[in-house]
Amino acid sequence: MTQHKCRVVAVANQKGGVGKTTTALNLAAGLAELDRRVLLIDMDPQGNSTTGCGVELEAHEATVCEVLLNEKPATDVVRRIEGMNIDLLPANGDLTAAEVALLELEDRAGVLKEELEPLRSRYHHVLIDCPPALNVLTLNALTAADGILIPMQCEYYALEGLTALLRTIEQVQDSVNPDLQIEGLVRTMYDVRNNLSGAVSRQLQEHFGTKLFTTVIPRNVRVAEAPSYGQSVLQYDRESRGAIAYLGLAGEYLRRCRAASQ
Repeated sequence: MTQHKCRVVAVANQKGGVGKTTTALNLAAGLAELDRRVLLIDMDPQGNSTTGCGVELEAHEATVCEVLLNEKPATDVVRRIEGMNIDLLPANGDLTAAEVALLELEDRAGVLKEELEPLRSRYHHVLIDCPPALNVLTLNALTAADGILIPMQCEYYALEGLTALLRTIEQVQDSVNPDLQIEGLVRTMYDVRNNLSGAVSRQLQEHFGTKLFTTVIPRNVRVAEAPSYGQSVLQYDRESRGAIAYLGLAGEYLRRCRAASQ
C-alpha cells in the first residue's frame, strides 16, 4: 500500500437539527464512491450515524464506548458497512457512561486521538459525527481531528450558535490541538424559496469567504427518508437532488484536500 496521509475531520455544530449526522454519513458514502477508504466514527450517544448505516446493536455488542473506556481496541470494534463500502465505529446510549468516566481522567481530551492512532494507516479519511453539544465527547473529537467541518442551516439563529463553536475551536487550538483547522462550512437543508436562507447565505459568504463550500445541500425529502431504511441517500435514491449534492460535496472536499496538501 502506498503511503498516504489520513485526514481526520470532526463534523460538528453544537446546535442540533442542522444536518450534522446526515452530512457525516452521506459525505462518508460519497467519498467511498470516489474510491477512498473511509471510517465513520459515531460519537453521539443518540447513535444516529449507527442506525443510519443500518446497524441495530445488540446489548452485548461493543461500541466506541468500550474504546474510550480502554476496554477494547478500536480495531476490534470497527465494523464493515457493505452497502456503503465504509467502516463504522458504532455508538449507542452507553456512550453517556463513557462521557462521565472521561471527566475523571487527567488527559480527558486525548483518549480518542490515542485510540485512533493504530487505525490511521488503514484509511484516507476518518469522519467523526459529534454530539450536538460542546461536551467532553466533542472535545475528544476536536483533539483527534485535523480539521472541523461545520454543517449550517441558513436560518435566523444559525450565526449565533456559530460564535460559541468558533470560540471552542480557538480554545482547543490554544490548549490541546494547535493544528486544528476549519475545513469549511456546508450549507444544509437549503430552501431556495426562503428569502432568509439567501440572506444568511450571503452573510456566511462575507464572513468566511473561501471557507464556505460552494456545494449547497438542498432541503430534500429523499435525504430525510434514507436513514430510516439504514441507507445513505446515494443508496436510497441516487438520482435525487440530495444524492447529487452530497456526491458534489465529496468531490469538492477531495479537491480542497488535494489543494491543501500541495
